[in-house]
Amino acid sequence: MPELVLELNGQTWTLDPSRAYTLGRDPQGDVVIEDARVSWRHATVRWGGRSWVIEDHGSTNGTYVQGRRLQQLEVGPGMSVHLGNATDGPQLNFSGEGAAGAPVSTAADNMYSAQTVAPEARQGAAQAAPPQAAPQAQPGPGGPGAPGWSPQQTQQPQQPQHQQQPGWQQQGSHVPQQAHQQAAQAQAPQAQYAQQGPPQQRPPQQGMPGQGQGPGHGAGPQGVPGGDRSPTTFHQVAVGRVMQIGRALENDLVVSDLQVSRHHAEFRASPDGRCEIRDLGSHNGTYINGQPLPKGGSAVITPQDTVGVGHSTFRLVGDRLEEFVDTGEVSFSARHLTVKVDGGKVILNNVTFGVPEKSLIGVIGPSGSGKSTLLRALTGYRPADVGEVLYDNRNLYQHFAELRQRIGLVPQDDILHKELKVRTALRLAAKLRFPGDVADAERNARVEEVLAELKLDIHATKKITSLSGGQRKRVSVALELLTKPSLIFLDEPTSGLDPGMDRDVMQLLRGLADDGRTVLVVTHSVAELQLCDKLLVMAPGGGVAYFGPPEEALNFFGYDSWADVFSAFENYRDYDWMGRWQGSQHYQMYAADLDSVAPQAQQVSAPSAHMQKPQSWGSQLWTLIRRYVSVIASDKGFMALMLILPAVLGVVSTVIPAEHGLAPNPNPKLSNSAAGTIMLILAVGMCFSGAANSVRELIKERVIYERERATGLSRSAYLMSKVIVLGLVTAVQGGIICAIGLTPRKLPEDGVILPPALEVCLAVIALGFTSMMFGLIISSLVKTAEKTMPLLVMFAIVQVVFTGVLFQIYGKLGVEQLAWLMPSRWAVGASGATLDLAHTMPPWDRDNPTDLDPLWENSTGIWALDMFVLLAMGIACGFVVARLLRRHEPEVMRK
Repeated sequence: MPELVLELNGQTWTLDPSRAYTLGRDPQGDVVIEDARVSWRHATVRWGGRSWVIEDHGSTNGTYVQGRRLQQLEVGPGMSVHLGNATDGPQLNFSGEGAAGAPVSTAADNMYSAQTVAPEARQGAAQAAPPQAAPQAQPGPGGPGAPGWSPQQTQQPQQPQHQQQPGWQQQGSHVPQQAHQQAAQAQAPQAQYAQQGPPQQRPPQQGMPGQGQGPGHGAGPQGVPGGDRSPTTFHQVAVGRVMQIGRALENDLVVSDLQVSRHHAEFRASPDGRCEIRDLGSHNGTYINGQPLPKGGSAVITPQDTVGVGHSTFRLVGDRLEEFVDTGEVSFSARHLTVKVDGGKVILNNVTFGVPEKSLIGVIGPSGSGKSTLLRALTGYRPADVGEVLYDNRNLYQHFAELRQRIGLVPQDDILHKELKVRTALRLAAKLRFPGDVADAERNARVEEVLAELKLDIHATKKITSLSGGQRKRVSVALELLTKPSLIFLDEPTSGLDPGMDRDVMQLLRGLADDGRTVLVVTHSVAELQLCDKLLVMAPGGGVAYFGPPEEALNFFGYDSWADVFSAFENYRDYDWMGRWQGSQHYQMYAADLDSVAPQAQQVSAPSAHMQKPQSWGSQLWTLIRRYVSVIASDKGFMALMLILPAVLGVVSTVIPAEHGLAPNPNPKLSNSAAGTIMLILAVGMCFSGAANSVRELIKERVIYERERATGLSRSAYLMSKVIVLGLVTAVQGGIICAIGLTPRKLPEDGVILPPALEVCLAVIALGFTSMMFGLIISSLVKTAEKTMPLLVMFAIVQVVFTGVLFQIYGKLGVEQLAWLMPSRWAVGASGATLDLAHTMPPWDRDNPTDLDPLWENSTGIWALDMFVLLAMGIACGFVVARLLRRHEPEVMRK
């Protein structure tokens, strides 16, 4: 095992083959690199058995050899590796003697050459291919207010006069040549435009995502993700060899991704030529062609199949296993997206566009133009009725179970609990999103890395509520960056921010795109659109009015400001904006190729039945309970109210004068009329307290729940965490009400089973629990938190009426049966059985004192029946809430 010498910035390390060396910004690492472009734990150099190997740990900015990003590569004397940037990132130089006396770089160079032959061949073929003919000249589109424009013009409006002036392109384009040159310069780093000439000379859509794909597939040859992109690395497959895949370094195929379990899956090549993939009980699942394997299951794979493990995808090619690592450099496109609502109304109309990797896309448009609907269609939350969304040439709807972890979504509302501190909120979120076998140190290290990347480390100990609007939005973005998504969607991230914060947020998104992600932002703000690579303008009716460089958009519409464009949308709502766009040369340049594929109706698969969860049910429940308790404990006002409310209600019950309290009058001929009134106050107070605890809990977390459900949150674990925590709170409140309300009162000497005070307290607590479950039903039904209070008051008043204390309930046809649905009826019934209210209170029928309420009978059977029905109602409400929660999940998970 030969030694290897690593040199960096004048320092040298002689590497020992018996151990691995960690490279990154982590001060505890072996080679500490103080460069912001280098990740906290960026890469590892280790002896691989026959040569030295450098392995990237899924770093944000990548590891490069000869300008090419790599995931794992053999290294040896004479080789140089750049971290964080292909040209000027920190450079590692290796020297020393290689294995078996031969330079290790020979094997590495062979592998590197094998990976780069295909791109060079493709590039040469692209250069040799004759350019497509330029689109036939079309009159400039103009727009409302432009010279010669009128609402009757649709496809052939008059050409603006400035198009004939020097400096403007010919071939019918009305866009300044200078703007085209700026757009070309801005896109120069992107591979698909690297070899293209000026815009008027290049073929439309050359190199854009999805070119040449068949309908409904959108994948490359044999369904390969990435189309014709070369693999990141490959591994030889030997007959009889078992190759284990996982995050741990002892695996044969090490995947440095926290989404991957330590021992995730294994490949096995049998002598008969078959290759089998077997899941090893992974947390996030192993996927074949986008569909999950059963946990611990296995399947035979063919060269036509793709296997997904975390951010890596594998496929068989001959006697080797090729690996494609999703580092963010993926294409994304939408084709013919159409969404209809009840009655056949079209709210998203044939939307088609494609974006290259590492791009920032802005989406603007007037209210009602379908921007939010488009966002839900692009993320798979509400799949389009017609059309397809292609993620790296894979159908997102069909592969949603696998690809959902690679997509980040930041809704308009914050997706974090504002009562928590920034670091605490992110750590709890990481606990829910990462596999159960990820150590606390690994999760926390990733949290610190994201905090540093977004410059939130100085705010880590602050409560989210104390941050400014722009900083809170950064925290929401940080949450999504934990899992290193390749695509990030944001809905109105600058809403309500001042111009300075607006600029800061947009510059943040620009930086995220430059770091290797594709970012799409829906916004109403037009001040910072120049930071975007492409701009998508939606028109009234849900169609595309423009897609292309933002600096060319106003000239396309023929206006000087976006205010004029939006006014035109409003004033000419019946104008065919979509047809005008499709008749323009911009359309030929940026969307015609994608639009050439016929629209397909979507047949969305049902991933929810087998969708893997990153954590076990019990682990998710415990994390959710901890988080919910932390949220409640951090809200001092809420905690005080929870204690004060039952105390006040208990004190109110003591105001009622009652000489004999809740015990029967010693004189059997006289009744204790105050006993029923006291129980009425205690029962109604507990109804109100229990329901008030929960009536806002689901509606205020609806956005958080929807996002977490898409990332693998268990619905039942989420609901059970609410039931357990709120149930304990309600039990404490019930104890306070009873302690204050019953202590000064006389009670019967004996209960039916337990001491009478304990029996009454149990009945009151059970009533509070069931009322709390009714409150959850209200919270899951309403659309806004403001609607909960009227429903809460109505619920409490109805319970007063049907307790059976104010008037005779039993024996009244219709009224008695309706009272069976009210928890207060059964709770007062259980208390009445303990207190023997049937004889303690005055009889309803004084002429027939033996005509007693059957639910107040002083017997063990009646008390048990009352308690059983009361608790059964609460449990039944739980099932109803679980059913109602499905309405607030991504629609693709409900199909």
